[in-house]
Amino acid sequence: MRMAIGGIYMTSTVEKVSFWGISGAFFVASAAVTIVWCASMAEMGGMEMPGGWTMSMAWMRMPGQTWLGAAATFLGMWFVMMVAMMLPSLVPMLWRYREAVGALGTAVVSAGYFFIWTLFGVAAFPVGIALAEMEMRYPAVARAVPIGVGVVVLIAGLVQLSAWKARQLGCCREAPSMMPVDMGTAWRHGVRLGLHCSSCCAGLMAILLVIGVMDLRAMLVVGAAISVERLAPAGERVARVVGVLVIGVGVFLIARA
Repeated sequence: MRMAIGGIYMTSTVEKVSFWGISGAFFVASAAVTIVWCASMAEMGGMEMPGGWTMSMAWMRMPGQTWLGAAATFLGMWFVMMVAMMLPSLVPMLWRYREAVGALGTAVVSAGYFFIWTLFGVAAFPVGIALAEMEMRYPAVARAVPIGVGVVVLIAGLVQLSAWKARQLGCCREAPSMMPVDMGTAWRHGVRLGLHCSSCCAGLMAILLVIGVMDLRAMLVVGAAISVERLAPAGERVARVVGVLVIGVGVFLIARA
């Protein structure tokens, strides 16, 4: 039962248990599908490239598959992966919406949020395909990939230390000042939260894309970093520590290349 007190809805214990149970079920299901997908990608292996690295099958078409089918497969994989990675840090925010606007409004906020992450995948796929085509066509480009990966990781670490990153992280961490009053407003809240979140995570997601979009270890590390900097009391400090570590990794990758 939900009672309105001064315009604010009070949620019952049953509703609270239901919300956290459903959220947990979504996380477990998305994580399980992601693990299975990663395992299937690992079994297929990849293409050995000049420069001593292996191209992921995520950027290749399967035999007989059209580019439209490849894009649909990638976006499905991407969406499930984003749910698994982002849900742990998103659920506390969604609970605040759930208390204020109920289950339907919270579902609409979630849809707006993951719509933005889906657009991120829509943008990433053609860029990844174009780069993969260049790497397969031009051996000199392929040989430059290891140092290019190191540079991307280094830049991502520098972004973690920037004032811009701190502002975006602050927007992700702060409680919403106004709650949506209708479904259109709830959608806009979700889209706005998704925009702040994707901007805040851009550097870390770039690392995931260049190291291996379906590399389970990279996914776990990036997902953990995102969750800790969002949920820890000193999130800005955590982001800077992550940045220093990432810079060290970037320097190491460049030196090794």
